[in-house]
Amino acid sequence: MSGSARHHSTSDASALPSIDHAERVRTIVDRLPSGDGCDALLVLDLTDVRWLTGFTGSNGWAVVRRDGATLGTDGRYRDRAVAETAGSGVDVIAEETATALEQRLVETLRGAERVALDASTTPHSRWTRLAAQAPLEPTDSSVRLLRQVLDDAELARIERAARAADAALTEVEPLLLATGDEPMTEHDVRTELEYRMRLHGADDRSYSTIVATGPVHGARPHHDATRRTIVEGDTVIIDVGALVDGYHSDMTRSWVIGEATPEQVARYALVAAAQSAGIGALAEVGASGVAAVDIDAAARTVLDDAGYGDWYVHGTGHGVGLDIHELPMLVRTSRDHVRWGNVVTIEPGLYREGFGGFRIEDLVVVTEDGPRVLTQSPKRGVR
Repeated sequence: MSGSARHHSTSDASALPSIDHAERVRTIVDRLPSGDGCDALLVLDLTDVRWLTGFTGSNGWAVVRRDGATLGTDGRYRDRAVAETAGSGVDVIAEETATALEQRLVETLRGAERVALDASTTPHSRWTRLAAQAPLEPTDSSVRLLRQVLDDAELARIERAARAADAALTEVEPLLLATGDEPMTEHDVRTELEYRMRLHGADDRSYSTIVATGPVHGARPHHDATRRTIVEGDTVIIDVGALVDGYHSDMTRSWVIGEATPEQVARYALVAAAQSAGIGALAEVGASGVAAVDIDAAARTVLDDAGYGDWYVHGTGHGVGLDIHELPMLVRTSRDHVRWGNVVTIEPGLYREGFGGFRIEDLVVVTEDGPRVLTQSPKRGVR
């Protein structure tokens, strides 16, 4: 089926607003304390490295000190690192061997009295090895905390990713719902969506597209698509996202193939009401933020009150940015807060083997003027 689609991508990364990595470096430098605190920050998490410097390679580290920032990587990425960090004020070091690169890291940290490093993302073996050569101090990642609030350049990338996913789903939905001589499989739907997202400007899929159908697969929130044929009466969950210049989108829609039963109609309506309540709760976010557990509770209470609490087996949402799962986490146990500038999902669902499942998910920017939904595909649901 993919061969019949002929579109030309309108994506042009150069047309996207530039990201000011120099300003990000300055922000981190300004946060280095001048007293007894850490006087250097070591960044090993590659997503944090990318956010800070613009470097997109698979091997690297960054060090921020009061006199600026240094990026270290291996020889494969020498030219790429220089190009991607141009204008950021970041000095680039490239070494041919891992041993040499590690030694350059130790040299870059020399003289620092205390070096902040996120212990939660650093393997114990690497922490131990570095701690023998530098005065490490465990800390929460200041970069990861800053990543929660997205700027206009980041929002432009996420919006473009959301548009690519919307456009792909608009084309694939009629194929999914058609009944005829060529029924589709879960695998067919996934392939079509991922192909068409690229045609509509995505660099890649955001994650492996979920196509979960029928009374068994539909009850698995993170089902891997198979060659199961989609048949009349099935519930269908499609969770699809696109990637544009490193930034993700995330969206889920659900259907019933053919005429829905009264039970399917009622349960879909419950999920829709829960999602509406969750998005509505984002309107309560003020200057000081709102506890993420309160957003989760707004959606969850709808399903709990209807007697379906045990059908709802995951959280209500999460942040989205350079990672598909960013802070804040909108779950029952969260200690996070939702603030202006966050991009979060609201995605309640119901699942039960023998019935299948429904999930409805939108990507939402939290703004001072209220929530703004980025994913625009219709929620046609059941018929």
